[in-house]
Amino acid sequence: MLHTESLLENAGRSLRIGHKDVARVFSAVLDIPEGEIRCAICPTSILSLSGLISFSRDEDVHLKYLVDLISENFSTTITNDNADPTNLLRDIVKTSPAPTLERESYAHVASSLDLLLPYLEQAIQSGRRGVNIFLYGKPGTGKSELAKVLAQHLDCPLFEIASEDSDGDPIEGERRLRSYRAAQGFFSQGHCMFLFDEVEDVFNDGDAGFGFKSTAQKRKAWINRTLEDNKVPTFWLSNNVRNMDPAFIRRFDMAIELPIPPQKQRAGIIREACQGMLDEATVARIADVPSIAPAVVTRAASVVTTLRVGMPEVHAGAAIEHLISTTLIAQGHRPLRKHDPTRLPETYDPAFINADADLIAIVHELKIARAGRLCLYGPPGTGKTAYGRWLAMQLDVPIHIKRASDLISMWVGESEKNIANAFREAEGDGALLLIDEVDSFLQDRRGAQRSWEVTQVNEMLTQMESFSGVFIASTNLMEGLDQAALRRFDLKIKLGFLKATQAWLLLERMCDSLGLPAPAPSLQLALSRLDRLTPGDFALVVRQHQFRPLTSPDRFVAALAGEVALKEGGKASIGFT
Repeated sequence: MLHTESLLENAGRSLRIGHKDVARVFSAVLDIPEGEIRCAICPTSILSLSGLISFSRDEDVHLKYLVDLISENFSTTITNDNADPTNLLRDIVKTSPAPTLERESYAHVASSLDLLLPYLEQAIQSGRRGVNIFLYGKPGTGKSELAKVLAQHLDCPLFEIASEDSDGDPIEGERRLRSYRAAQGFFSQGHCMFLFDEVEDVFNDGDAGFGFKSTAQKRKAWINRTLEDNKVPTFWLSNNVRNMDPAFIRRFDMAIELPIPPQKQRAGIIREACQGMLDEATVARIADVPSIAPAVVTRAASVVTTLRVGMPEVHAGAAIEHLISTTLIAQGHRPLRKHDPTRLPETYDPAFINADADLIAIVHELKIARAGRLCLYGPPGTGKTAYGRWLAMQLDVPIHIKRASDLISMWVGESEKNIANAFREAEGDGALLLIDEVDSFLQDRRGAQRSWEVTQVNEMLTQMESFSGVFIASTNLMEGLDQAALRRFDLKIKLGFLKATQAWLLLERMCDSLGLPAPAPSLQLALSRLDRLTPGDFALVVRQHQFRPLTSPDRFVAALAGEVALKEGGKASIGFT
């Protein structure tokens, strides 16, 4: 009533006391023996353990501020006749809405769910204490949706511990813990589960600097007891597990990582969320982006669906792609591409690669083995990445392409995690993994000057060793690679400059695809003199064609000569001659 009755509130503001005098003051006001008051407010009492109120430990404070309630509205609500727990705790606990995904959307963690579901079912039926499940992963991977899906599957109500108050302001970690403790007490006899999202508020909120402790670390004993003795099963969700105390993690019954779903599941989620607003080609193109989390797609689809109610003329597909792209950019990723310049052209043929191995025979062997480690090396533009894409098509598997910029981080230890994640995601997706510029990670350790240079090589070697799929490493710099890495490759294939016969056949193929006349035999000698030609040079000239149209095979060869001149340190001619 110090928080609801104005007369008592004013009196509470004028009376300053220390925490040692609380029992004496309350005894006088309530006419209850001081000993009973002390028992009621001691740290181990039911009232204190409930988290509903807490008492300041300051020596000199106004009486009103000596007593802190769990929420601003609690004092008003508790004086009403409605004693329903969900109404009483509406500022700290809310009923979780129904899920928008199905269990099939989580096939990529099926092995974990096959253990988790029967465990939760048995725990709920038997009233087992200390049931806590830790779900972690990047934002938008569907952690909270998974908790809702599991609760729905078990036909068990799910309540969320609020992370913001009735005004929309964030609730600090300590108060959220008090809310959780109060909810455990109020719902202990009920058939339900809790969802504690964004546990960084509690477990990671002390990482502002060296020597700072998180809320959980300051109350480590209490947290440990909670994770061992809570009556209501709880899902604890986190976007960042890096700074969590391992002592807390080991106390969870299960710790399940939610990665971004593999390509086929991404396509299914996109299809389901967009409800016919995208054609199959667009669905496949969006699903081909490995950085797209399910929540990004469902949010974009929801916005566009709302828009179309008032604006039927809105082009749904274009709007969805635009919203997804802006979110990807904000997350630090590349936007969606209408036309991927790295996709293989219809004219692609591995016969136009000058390799020291039979590339066609390698495909047949890999179709049988379904596993292998290949190192493709040679000058830029010789077709290393393109061959990897073509190989994935022949094996009928997705391809994950990672470049040094995708994996290298400024934070110590983060590059190793990115390397491990790249292999794990490819394995989960059944994909061919191609790492370009692999020399960035496999430099000879004997010349290393920093510890992280060694650990990156070690991590790459370890992941290569244990990877069960097809792995391709490409590099322009074969010299200086670690000897242990060279031994781990099943094949090391050199890709060189085009032979004269290959260059001529490729010129004929490109002229035909551009609608140009067949090259005259007299051009064959001029072309043969360009001894550093690569398939990449032909692809570049074709791209230039949209800006400066080629009108004859002669101009095509002149443009190729200009590209070769640049490689040799000369100057390319401007325009075509």
